[in-house]
Amino acid sequence: MTAVLFDFSGTLFRVESTESWLRGVLATAAIRLDETELTAAARALEAAGALPGGSAPERIPDELADTWLIRDRSAALHRAAYTGLSRQVPLPDPALHDALYDRHMTPDAWAPYPDAVEVLRTLRERGVPVGVVSNIGWDLRPVFRAHGLDPYIDVYVLSYEHGIQKPDPRLFATACEALGADPRRTLMVGDDRRADGGAGALGCGVHFVDHLPVTDRPDGLRPVLDLVG
Repeated sequence: MTAVLFDFSGTLFRVESTESWLRGVLATAAIRLDETELTAAARALEAAGALPGGSAPERIPDELADTWLIRDRSAALHRAAYTGLSRQVPLPDPALHDALYDRHMTPDAWAPYPDAVEVLRTLRERGVPVGVVSNIGWDLRPVFRAHGLDPYIDVYVLSYEHGIQKPDPRLFATACEALGADPRRTLMVGDDRRADGGAGALGCGVHFVDHLPVTDRPDGLRPVLDLVG
């Protein structure tokens, strides 16, 4: 393999916990909940799957079913899907649902996996081109810049910018073309066997990592270095 594509959420970065997410927004809005109320609201939001990059929804409301399937094709669809899930949970102020969505797009909401910088730096030192291919509804480049990973990324291919979402092989093909890489010599690294596995239809190699908290996956990316020349 002579080029590598990485997924974003659950692969290079992990989003904060649902409780941290809610606490951050409540603090900014100067709204206080007692601990019992806050814990209950966080659990309900987690069950609803309202945090992008967090737990999957336990149930998709009928009115969101169609939007959910294509949520990563545009910024508007992504926001509608996740704020729609959030609104299944009563909160003290209706404006908090949009505030929660806005917070998840900030660099403070994300942490890189412990070995992400090391692996990306090593690939750069070896002259291996690297792309990020993500199903997402917003620009994640500021997250990479804030955490010091942007210098190691050659191209970003984001679903909402192309109106195509993984596992559609066209998204991976766009990344390979931008890198000048042969798909048959390109490795896709991700945590979603269906979405990221779509790269296999293009002839890419595929390597999966576990979508775990950053404290529970200190070296999940290091095997990539053994797979790339």
